[in-house]
Formats: sequence, C-alpha cells, structure tokens
Amino acid sequence: METSSSLPLSPKSIKPEQPSHRDYAITTRLGVGTTGNPIELCTNHFNVSVKQPDVVFYQYTVSITTEKGDDVKGKGIGRRLMEQLFKTYSSDLNGKRLAYDGEKTLYTVGPLPQNEFDFQVILEGSFSKRDCGVSDGGSPSSTCKRSKRSFLPRSYKVQIHFTAKIPLKSVLVNQRGADTPDKSDQDALRVLDTVLRQQAAERGCLLVRQAFFHNNGYAFEVGGGVKGIRGLHSSFRPTHGGLSLNIDVSTTMILEPGPVIKFLLANQSVESPRQIDWIQAAKMLKHMRVKASHSNMEYKIIGLTQKPCNQQLFSMKIKDGEHKGQPREITVYEYFKQTYTAPISSAYLPCLDVGKPNRPIYLPLEFCNLVSLQRYTKALSGRQRASLIEKSRQKPLERIKTLNDAMCTNCYDEDPFLAGCGISIEKQMTRVEGRVLKPPMLKFGKNEDFEPCNGRWNFNNKMLLEPRPIKNWAIVNFSSPCDSSYISRELISCGMRKGIEIDRPFALVEEDPQYKKTGPVERVEKVIAKMKLKFPEPPHFILCVLPERKTSDIYGPWKKICLTEEGIHTQCICPTKINDQYLTNVLLKINSKLGGINSLLGMEYSYNIPLINKIPTLILGMDVSHGPSGRADVPSVAAVVGSKSWPLISRYRAAVRTQSPRLEMIDSLFQPIENTEKGDNGIMNELFVEFYRTSRARKPKQIIIFRDGVSESQFNQVLNIEVDQIIKAYQRLGESDVPKFTVIVAQKNHHTKLFKAKGPENVPAGTVVDTKIVHPTNYDFYMCAHAGILGTSRPAHYHVLLDEIGFSPDDLQNLIHSLSYVNQRSTTATSIVAPVRYAHLAAAQFAQFTKSYDISEDGKVPELPRLHEKVESNMFFC
Repeated sequence: METSSSLPLSPKSIKPEQPSHRDYAITTRLGVGTTGNPIELCTNHFNVSVKQPDVVFYQYTVSITTEKGDDVKGKGIGRRLMEQLFKTYSSDLNGKRLAYDGEKTLYTVGPLPQNEFDFQVILEGSFSKRDCGVSDGGSPSSTCKRSKRSFLPRSYKVQIHFTAKIPLKSVLVNQRGADTPDKSDQDALRVLDTVLRQQAAERGCLLVRQAFFHNNGYAFEVGGGVKGIRGLHSSFRPTHGGLSLNIDVSTTMILEPGPVIKFLLANQSVESPRQIDWIQAAKMLKHMRVKASHSNMEYKIIGLTQKPCNQQLFSMKIKDGEHKGQPREITVYEYFKQTYTAPISSAYLPCLDVGKPNRPIYLPLEFCNLVSLQRYTKALSGRQRASLIEKSRQKPLERIKTLNDAMCTNCYDEDPFLAGCGISIEKQMTRVEGRVLKPPMLKFGKNEDFEPCNGRWNFNNKMLLEPRPIKNWAIVNFSSPCDSSYISRELISCGMRKGIEIDRPFALVEEDPQYKKTGPVERVEKVIAKMKLKFPEPPHFILCVLPERKTSDIYGPWKKICLTEEGIHTQCICPTKINDQYLTNVLLKINSKLGGINSLLGMEYSYNIPLINKIPTLILGMDVSHGPSGRADVPSVAAVVGSKSWPLISRYRAAVRTQSPRLEMIDSLFQPIENTEKGDNGIMNELFVEFYRTSRARKPKQIIIFRDGVSESQFNQVLNIEVDQIIKAYQRLGESDVPKFTVIVAQKNHHTKLFKAKGPENVPAGTVVDTKIVHPTNYDFYMCAHAGILGTSRPAHYHVLLDEIGFSPDDLQNLIHSLSYVNQRSTTATSIVAPVRYAHLAAAQFAQFTKSYDISEDGKVPELPRLHEKVESNMFFC
C-alpha cells in the first residue's frame, strides 16, 4: 500500500505549523422536514406547566462535620441529617422546603432568612458498628449488645452557605429561543432533577443517577446470584413545546439478598462451600453491604480473612477474674460459640472483614446476609446478559401502561418544593405528529432494484451486486461436534445461488483433542502451527468454527493472530442450525471482507446523492470503547471509520488506537511525528490517504462526521478539539484550505420513546420527529430507521452541531435514513447510521485485544498491534 509520503498530498514545502483552530458554536435549528407520510404518535414526555415563572432558586453549600470536626461522608447520613434539621429548625428557615442532593448542595425556592447558618443537629439512636461483631483492639461484650454510649444522641455540625441564584425562567426563556446566561438552563434543570431524586430517596429507592428502583419493583432472575430489577428514569427536559417530564422504564442489576454463602454458591455455580474460589469471592464481595443476623447491624465488606474462622485470632479484654482488663487471644469461632448457642457451620471457612484496614472486624459468613437493593456493577457473563435483555423487554402497550401507572402513583407535582414553583404536570403522554420517510431503493446483482418493506429485505432469489470469488481458503475447526466437510459443501452450494464462485477448501484443520484443555492463546497457536506444517503457503481466507457462540475465549487471540501477524481474512461462526438464511448471512460478511459489495443504494449506484455526488465528500463514524466498569487500568479504544471510493457511501475503512482509560475525546486523530515536517501517525492521516487512493486521486472538500457516545456537555469539545485535530491532519498533508464540515452526534443512550397513537405495534421503520419534543433552539431530531421486532423501539437522537455544507432538513434526514441501509453485514435497516455502527464494531473488535493490557507504572498506554498490510485497507474485519 502507498504511504502518505508518496502521494501528492504531501509536498516538501509543507510547514509544520499552520493556523487551524476555529471557535465553532453549536448551530441552531433553521427549519423542519416536510417529506414523508404523517403519523400520529405519543411519547413518554409529560407536559409541565409553570404558574410562577419568575421564581428564583437559591443554591447553598452544605458542610457536615462531627463534634470533633471530622468530615461526614455518605448520602444516607446526609439525608437523615437534613431531614432532622428541617424538623428542628423549620422556623429558623421560615418553613422553606429544602431540595438536597445528598452531598454538598441544597436548593430553596427564594432565599433563606440568612446567607450563613450554623446548626447543631442531633440524631438519636445512632451507634458505632464496632460495638458489635469482633474487632481487633476492641472489647466486645459477651452478649454483643450496644454499649451505653451507643444509646446516647450523636451531635453533628451543619453549616449552610449561600453560593448562587438560579432563575427558573432561564429554562422557560430558552423555550422561546432567546439568549440565556451560560449554563443557567442546565442549572435550573439540575434543581428540578434534585427534587425528583429526593422524592425517590424518601421512598427508600436505590438511586442510579436519574433512575430509581424500589424494593417492590418488578424483579427477575438472571443467574449467578444476580437479579434484574425494573425501575423508572425521570428527568425534566426543555423542549420546543415547553418544559416536559421525561419518564421511562429503566433496568439495573442487583444482588440477590440473603445469606452470603448462598450468593457465593450461585455466583460461582458450585454446590459446596468447599468448592468456592475464595480469591474470586474476595474480589466479588468487596464493598458489598451485609446485615449481621446476631446484631441487626449493617456493615460494608472490605475483604476476607486469610485464615478460617476456627484459626483467625483477635484480641479481647478479660472482663473479670484475676486478669481482668488484660488482653487475651481468642479465635472468632470460639468467641461466637461461647456467645451464641447456635452451632457454627462455617468454622472452616474464611470470615468477612467489615472493619477498616487498621482496625478489622471479623464476622463468620453464616451470620451475614446481603442487604436488598445493592447494585451489581461487575461484568456480566454472556448468559446473564442474554437473560437480562430477554426479560427486561416490554412491548409498546405494556410500557405505556407502566408509564401511565407511574404518573398516577408517584404524584410528582404534589411535592411541596415543586408546588412552591407553581409547577403542575399533565397525567397524559404528549401527542406529536411524526413522519414516515420512504425507504431508499436498493440495487442488487443482475441490475435488480428492490424497495425494502418496513426496513427489511433478504437475498432470496437475489444475487450479490459485486461478488468476490473465494479461492485458496481453509476451514479451522475448534468445535468437535461440527462437521466441517458438511459446512463447506453447504457454503459452496449457497454461494452458487448468490453468484459467489467458491472453490473447495484446500484444508480442513481439526484441533487436536489434547489441546482443548489448554489456554486460548496456546490453542490458537497450535492450530496455526498445524496448518502451516501441512500447508506452507498461507490461505487467503479462513472460516473458523468456534466452540461457543459470542462468549468463546478463543475469539480474541484468533482474530489478533490472523489480522496482525498472519494477514489472513477470517470469519468466525458457531452454527447451531445450518440453513440457507444462516449461510447467506455468513457469505454477506465474507464477501464484504474480501472487498465485494453486496448491495448499494439506488441513488448511490446512479451517482445521484444530493450535495455529495458532485463534491468529494468524506463520511466519518467515530466511537470510543471503554474497559469494564471498575477497571481503571484497561485502556480505552478509539475507532474512526472513513468512507472510501467516493462517490460511494457504502464502503469504509477503519483506523483504531488505544488511549487513556475512560477518556471520551479521541486524542489520536492527529499525531505529528517529532522533528519532521510532514510525518503524521494519527488516525486521520490513514483515512485521508485511503480516500485519496480509492477516489481517483481526489481530496475531500467536504467532511460529514457522525460522533457516537458523547453527552450534551461534551458537544463543544467535539467541535473545538476533535474537529480541530482533523483540520490539522488535513493541513499536514499540504492543504492550506479547510474542508466544509457537517458534524452530527448520534445518541442511543437516551430515554425518549415513540409510540403509535393508534395500534399496539412499534412505530414503522423510517419514523422521524423534529417538532415539539426536540430541543427548543438546537438542531436535533429523533429517527427510528429500523423496525422494532422485540420490545419497544428506541429511536436514535441526532444532534446537528455544525452544518457548513448546507443540507436542507429534508436532505439531511433522508441522507441519515439512507445511511441506515448501507450496512453490508445486514439485511435490515440499522437503528443508527452505518458509519457509527462500523466504528462501534471496530472499537469492540480491538477491545478484545486489550483484555490483557495494563497501564504501565509511568502511565503510558500500550499501543495496539497494527493490522497486517494484507488486511488493513478493509474495515470489514469483525
């Protein structure tokens, strides 16, 4: 492949520094679309009326300390203190209701009598957890009762300090499209959302950001001692039709409450405590909360003891006799056996440590029960994830009923704080008129045109548009039950019907049985070595049969070796049922990876795409994949895919890099090589060169960016950090001008749902809404390009941050709709545009390579292995 230094894009006269930075502002809405058939919809937004728009919220900082001046942390104790403070000092506060976030901020409607307050708040019935259980250095009583001091009230100092005014009308003025102070509308929304969280906390809910889960919520088993629980996500949103309350069904994972031993048996799928992996158990239990059955007190687990209960010693003071007051060593088992009459069956098991690192508290496992409503944040297995998805689905009518019942039950606007603002909320869902866009025409082989029906099509009796012959290929089989000879015969037969010429495989390589118990990397290396031994010339393509679907630990090592070391295109399968539909889907992926084209848009085939077919246009999809929750040592993976072969918009090439964990902004778009004037190792250099190479030596004059995975607070960073890097990479190639940009953020992680006003089924494919529930000033719209078969469809939310190219609303919406039909791996319209989908697949693919990566001690992020030159120009490597 040619490098950038060999192309006219990189003249020697380039200067290392050129002005590139522009301060972009988020664009405003210029109009709405008109094409498509109208459809009546309802949404899960409930209109909010404000009778006192001139209300001003006052924000105060809260500081809570003990009598000794130590800071008090924890939302639970903070909420209890503020509740008691209001009861005790209501007259000092003029009876004003407080909206408290559980940490350091509270809000009131109008000012408090003073800007500064110092209160002493007494909580009765509080006691130290060290007064119960077994603690090194402590002296528990023989009956493990609370000491006398534990019954005494405990005093806290609460300081309240005024910090800011937040006008409610900042949100309402924004609805009318007028300018507002920076962030003032977001601040007002934060106040209202704090009220919703406080309501949920008072009802005893588990709070996960703006989602609330109650004990009596619908729960279901997902396996491994874990349950799924259904709750509600509630938040206020400014919309074009006015302020609204957005309510949606939300699901999270919680621990199965009950005995700790029972949880560990289920979590590790073992039958006896003696089979438990205690190292794994210690990692799983850390930070979980338990209630001790002998004392009814709650603790947080910090770890497990190294020794079993009957060997773990602690020091306690002798209470009477000649050696009264002197310490003596006693095992946890002996202490609990002497203190409690019930036999202890966990004598040979470790104890829980529920104290602090310098002052542990030991409890036998059988005395501990996991408390309810504890969120489970560990990674889910493939089986758990599948169960969660299946059991959390709701059909549209079922979800509508759940939301309407929640509105009637929770009585949001009866809250005293909201009532003080004159806020009332309608009990019925907002009605809105949408439009259903006409699907794009598709072009197949033999010049066949086809119009998809409700976002779906198939290749029955159809030929691929540009099939690539499959020659010099092999099958590698890691799955003993599969008959690789039968698979090859059926694949060849199916290929003939789709227009693909497939030779017989020159090799059928079966894994030797003696290696099935070894590690995944060794298994892959042994099979590759076996293949090379029999056939020195590497195949052009390998079909790999895996032993498990989606969860196989062979997948990552296999892809890594084939794509980075051997330079072999590969397709992994794990067939449970081999039929024409399954084999056709496999061939679609294989043909794409070998450079073929399965289908094109009709307007793409005829070079008739508005604003794109006449001016060289590069389309980018950008996404970042992060490591598992709680793993701060796993690098994030940034992936960008760029279109090639302009004026086509169906073909893409990917470039991928690692970056610092949890970093959402892509920092490797432009990476100039030090001490050179034209070197660039960044992502965009690869994509610019590929575009030039495949587009008749044309350079992009327009760039359309689809960015996934960013929140509204990061929109300006996308415009002024990532776009700036792209401009610098473009100018590094010798260009003094700057392309025109259209920047669009594509969001799937939101809580707006669209329902048909008449009918129980999901909204049809191509449904778009750009009025009433959209942002009051910014340019955004919702599109449901796909047909929802299971559960309730979730539309994609597109935010147009910048549009220098100058698309009309109809042209842009139709382009985005069409880009949902170009995924070469699919026979359905995708829920989000193909470039974003490809970027997500690329990031997830390479995230498999980083599972064993750790950040070095000096903070350096390990680099990904580069793709072999034989496969690097084709993005369809997943």
